[in-house]
Amino acid sequence: MRRYVVGRVLQALVALLGVTCVAFLLVSLSGDPAFILLTPEAGEEQRAAFRKLYGLDQPLPVQYARYVSHVARGDFGSSFAFNRPAIQVVLERLPATLLLTATAVALGVVVGMPAGIAAAVKASGPLDRLVMALVLLGQSVPTFWLGLLMIRIFAVNLRWVPVSGHGTVLHLVMPAVALGLYLAALLARLTRSEMLEALAQDYVRTARAKGLSERVVTVAHALKNALLPIVTLIGLQLGALLGGAVVTETVFAWPGIGSLVLDAILRKDYPVVLAAVEFVAAAFIVINMALDLLYGYLDPRLRTAQT
Repeated sequence: MRRYVVGRVLQALVALLGVTCVAFLLVSLSGDPAFILLTPEAGEEQRAAFRKLYGLDQPLPVQYARYVSHVARGDFGSSFAFNRPAIQVVLERLPATLLLTATAVALGVVVGMPAGIAAAVKASGPLDRLVMALVLLGQSVPTFWLGLLMIRIFAVNLRWVPVSGHGTVLHLVMPAVALGLYLAALLARLTRSEMLEALAQDYVRTARAKGLSERVVTVAHALKNALLPIVTLIGLQLGALLGGAVVTETVFAWPGIGSLVLDAILRKDYPVVLAAVEFVAAAFIVINMALDLLYGYLDPRLRTAQT
């Protein structure tokens, strides 16, 4: 087990280094921040001084080597726009992103998994057809369009919730629902598919032959053996939402990491973009490692193979 964990950590470090290299190259080739952040009246001497201050006058390989050495010490550089440590700017937006992510994932799980289980148990019936129709609708409707529609109905017309912003539970309702419904549709479809396959297995027929109730057969036998792909989907969506739902956060003016990255890209604030990308990449890696350990708990065969 120790060898497996060490191998996974080394793979994670290599993946993180690769993400850093690609992100650094892309943001460096996207334009000169001296022309974005300085006023149009600034002369070439001022722009040259700006580039020298942030090391942008050095060759790209030198900039990258210096950046990696600083990151290894926990220094992600200073934000061009905020004149503060870039990682501090990113972490200030983290609580809002975590709140939105946790709420959306919880909503998706609470709605999507029971819907998928019910559709599988009542396969080919009216409930199954209704659930699949809603799943198709949930996956087809663009999140930004759903967000604008909810703003129009619930915020402008009915005035039940604020139009946008952050600060109260009511501010959270619409962005969480916009993200959670899409995740619920994904989970319902996958859960139904996996449950149909599990319910057709021999061990389910054996459990029924023993006289176990249908509820016990469905939850304790079929669902338990169908959880691996469902858990994988939840983990991947959790990582994606931690990266910031850029469109949703922009529509609802939610102050999360996604809207921060979009603003930083427009301002050519390279340190903030890179710090956010690396934070999200690290979050993805940690989530994947946690999923691997969870797989071993859910399926003892995998736990034996890892040792």
